[in-house]
Amino acid sequence: MRAISQDRFGGPEVLHLVETLKPQPLPTEVLVRVVSAGVNPVDSKTRAGGGMAGVLGKPPFTLGWDVSGVVEEIGFGVHTLEVGDEVYGMPWFPRAANAYAEYVTAPSRQFARKPGSLSHDEAAAVPLAALTAWQTLVDAAHVTAGQRVLVHAAAGGVGHFAVQFAKHLGAHVIGTARTAKHAWLRGLGADELIDYTQVRFEEAAREVDVVIDLVGDAHEDTSTRSLDTLRPGGVIIAVPSGASPELLDRARARGLRAMPFLVEPDGAALTRIAELIEAGTVAVEVEEVFPLDQAAEAHRRAEQGRTRGKLVLRVAS
Repeated sequence: MRAISQDRFGGPEVLHLVETLKPQPLPTEVLVRVVSAGVNPVDSKTRAGGGMAGVLGKPPFTLGWDVSGVVEEIGFGVHTLEVGDEVYGMPWFPRAANAYAEYVTAPSRQFARKPGSLSHDEAAAVPLAALTAWQTLVDAAHVTAGQRVLVHAAAGGVGHFAVQFAKHLGAHVIGTARTAKHAWLRGLGADELIDYTQVRFEEAAREVDVVIDLVGDAHEDTSTRSLDTLRPGGVIIAVPSGASPELLDRARARGLRAMPFLVEPDGAALTRIAELIEAGTVAVEVEEVFPLDQAAEAHRRAEQGRTRGKLVLRVAS
């Protein structure tokens, strides 16, 4: 099968197309023919030696966790899926899923049936970003109706799902994004929007219950500054780089909570997310689709930032 591999850490240029062996499913696993694969910031970070490189180890390896495709074979003990089912998922994370390839194998319950209203390109944009948004809001922060939720990088892959899920949960949603994206985000349900290039967000957002921080302190101390937006007892979920000891200490001293976060595979949550997509409650935004052999170009585009929604690789030729 065709796959994208890298032999060393580095820039997008280290990604190249290879021919490799097609995997075989073990008991309780399925073999999925990949039609499309999502591109995420963690992919670029891992390629360069950060991200999940500590889990994957040294190259060579194949990147990617977002998958949308068709079940081609099932292993012994699989009862939830059948050959021919269209599925999507984020298998194995943070271990290698090898999604930038024509076939992947993984436990069947790490997949869910693809929303019928979505193309494979659109479905591949969902799993990692949507699961991150869902698990931060539902499982970590336990957001309830009437709470005020601040989403940083609201126009990004995770952010645009977080805005919609928070609105679905009944929250008052505040997002940070450039002005050009405000009208789109209002259409997704954002109640207030802050252009972080024009005003300091901690001066514009107050009495917040939950901050979903998708930026981190590496960019203008976003996590630390977010503490100023929280009301007593509020919580910040620090996604991209976790909650540093300094952030934890500062939050605790002010009667606040700071929580690190790492997304997990969750087929059951993907089934619920699919229901929201099918109901028209949640929309999926794909900015650009690249063929598999242009994975390096997709990474270059991702590293420019300012992406609206997600970038996707079309794996099936």
